[in-house]
Amino acid sequence: MSHRKFRAPRHGSLGFLPRKRCARHRGKVKSFPKDDKSKPPHLTAFMGHKAGMTHILREVDRVGSRSHKKEVVEAVTIVETPPMIAVGVVGYIETPRGLRSFKTIFAQHISDECKRRFYKNWYRCKKKAHIRTGQKWADDDGKQMIESDFDKITKYCSVVRLLCHTQPKLFKLKEKKANIMEIQINGGETADKVAYARSLLEKPISVKDLFAENEMLDVIGVTKGHGYKGVTYRWGTKKLPRKTHKGLRKVACIGAWHPSRVCFSVPRAGQFGYHHRTEVNKKVYRVGVKGDPKSASTPFDLTDKAITPMGGFHHYGEINEDFLMIKGCVVGPRKRILTLRKSMLTHTKRVALEKINLKFIDTASKWGHGRFQTDGEKKAIQGMLKKDREAKEKNNLWIYIY
Repeated sequence: MSHRKFRAPRHGSLGFLPRKRCARHRGKVKSFPKDDKSKPPHLTAFMGHKAGMTHILREVDRVGSRSHKKEVVEAVTIVETPPMIAVGVVGYIETPRGLRSFKTIFAQHISDECKRRFYKNWYRCKKKAHIRTGQKWADDDGKQMIESDFDKITKYCSVVRLLCHTQPKLFKLKEKKANIMEIQINGGETADKVAYARSLLEKPISVKDLFAENEMLDVIGVTKGHGYKGVTYRWGTKKLPRKTHKGLRKVACIGAWHPSRVCFSVPRAGQFGYHHRTEVNKKVYRVGVKGDPKSASTPFDLTDKAITPMGGFHHYGEINEDFLMIKGCVVGPRKRILTLRKSMLTHTKRVALEKINLKFIDTASKWGHGRFQTDGEKKAIQGMLKKDREAKEKNNLWIYIY
């Protein structure tokens, strides 16, 4: 017993219990930023899909730091964020037990992508969701009812949220159901919020209207699942000595004789991964715009190149819509839906307030060794491929014939 430890910090956090599979696939915003009525009305969250990671080179601007004016290489994550569509307004009233939804008003036109979310089986259903909603907007009596509901929200509600959905057709993924979420509107009085929500109904909402470069945001999502795992992998407990009977990746003692049950705090094998998590204070390095052929260019690297690396992102493909470049990693595998929320804090630290000066964004292939940044650079060094040369010769032959 010469190496017996009597005091040690426990392995693993109990703050994340129970470690079980998440009930929802989409990250849920459980708290929105505090409302400031002095600011104009604005949205506080957005949704996007994780595409993959790359790295950047930048110059640190932090006076007094050892790394000031030095170049650093950092990992970044690309999140594709096509426009979302607003399809409804929800008003909440305050009660002694918290917020309660008071009125929900849907838009006149709702796409099939959104309606798919209301059904378990789309091809067998009658597809009649929200038909009466559209009829209400077209009828005079219905319009009066809708105006009355908006007036009631303005009069009684303290919180106004906008119902928005993603557009799966723009993601080029296999899913067809849109993801729907309520996005809280902060800023201004209730009447201003209702007017702002009405102005956005049935219109696309761009990510650049919410987030800007150098801004801090929070990422909410579900982590990558790893299935059933043992205690050493799941909790990081110490392995037992080599000669241990019946295995060594175990917990030696799971509790005293009494109480005659296993305590909840004892590490046990079970589900690891696919947990709901919120990561705070992620810095936005770049807000990309759809169709920009220079989305990966910088003032120091003037090469015309888009953010998609050569060969595309692993198991994702090309970025064809708006995107966010976020410092570091985010939860979940590629293609995972992520909820991006405005930061809950008022930032004062130099790291949060630092202006980012990008010098280089890597677009080399993520499949191999990544020698070339663009297709033109590859052809300039290696020459044309056989298929390109044959296509060119064939084209020249047709020109000669005609």
